[in-house]
Amino acid sequence: MYRLAPLCLSALSSLAMAAPPVTPPDPGIDALLQRYDGQVPGAAVLLLKDGQPVFRRGYGLAVVEDGTPVSPTSNFRLASVSKQFTAAAILLLAEDGTLTLDDPVKKWLPSLPAVADTITLRHLLIHASGLIDYEDLMDPADTRQVHDIDVLHLLEKENRTYFAPGNGYRYSNGGYALLALVVGKASGSDFASFLRQRIFLPLGMTHTLAHQDGVDDVPNRAYGYSEIDGRWERTDQSTTSAVLGDGGIYSSIDDLAKWDAALYDERLLRRSSLQQAFSPANRTDEPDVPYYGFGWRINGQALWHSGESIGFRNVIVRYPAQKLTVIMLTNRNAPEPYAMAIDIARRWLDAAQ
Repeated sequence: MYRLAPLCLSALSSLAMAAPPVTPPDPGIDALLQRYDGQVPGAAVLLLKDGQPVFRRGYGLAVVEDGTPVSPTSNFRLASVSKQFTAAAILLLAEDGTLTLDDPVKKWLPSLPAVADTITLRHLLIHASGLIDYEDLMDPADTRQVHDIDVLHLLEKENRTYFAPGNGYRYSNGGYALLALVVGKASGSDFASFLRQRIFLPLGMTHTLAHQDGVDDVPNRAYGYSEIDGRWERTDQSTTSAVLGDGGIYSSIDDLAKWDAALYDERLLRRSSLQQAFSPANRTDEPDVPYYGFGWRINGQALWHSGESIGFRNVIVRYPAQKLTVIMLTNRNAPEPYAMAIDIARRWLDAAQ
């Protein structure tokens, strides 16, 4: 995982003092993205300044087999970038008065073992639960995909944690799978439907969805690939790809622009809820990423999250004070795009001076 160097943030802060033009000069982004262009798995890149798309482009192929190009409407599996939507769903239910962030998770999922008695929804949001990683509990010989409910069943058998809840940090995909189940229980709906009705449709994210194989189809789908022995092979799904709460959302840079806009005002969540999501809530074990909020990594003025799963590498980086956002979605196993997103932001601000 790439981390934000302090010098990058300082440079961005100083460069942002100058108001950029509406149409910026060429910052050399095409050259930077050259490896994604052509007959290879590609990338979709969006740079937003003051809510406006100042760079918006697709590179390479969304479907290698038939030559379908990546476009701004191509839908990529977001992987862990999905976690900010899971967190937003919990915050919406808290605003409704349906639950509180300090509810014990066993209020909603009572089948969890006694060791989970003191784990709260807040602990799950900020990776402070100490839950055992569900991926380590899976049978490696079982090639069937697991779902959120299967994660619960795996954790039901584990009466141990890595640390006492609330007394540490360990990044937990399982915690967010449990949160998706809580959303379903508390809303009386299911997680995918709740996201669609309460987040995606109200924001006009009409092509974004928590994908369930056999239930829905992903429009304009980008498939994931890995480079193996010099050839690109489709590696779109793994045994954990059907878990929704930790990484099952598909979206495009065009739809994510609408999500980014909603994070500046109260069209979706109250300001107090957004402040909670963006506030440092738990110190991480990553030296250059000191804090985690609700579905967001926090480093000074930067709010960001990466998403890595088989065949996909994604990142969203936001600088709310500068109203600058870079989103990069890729359908390949490497490289991690975080450092490139930072470089894009720096280059654009350099060129805009």
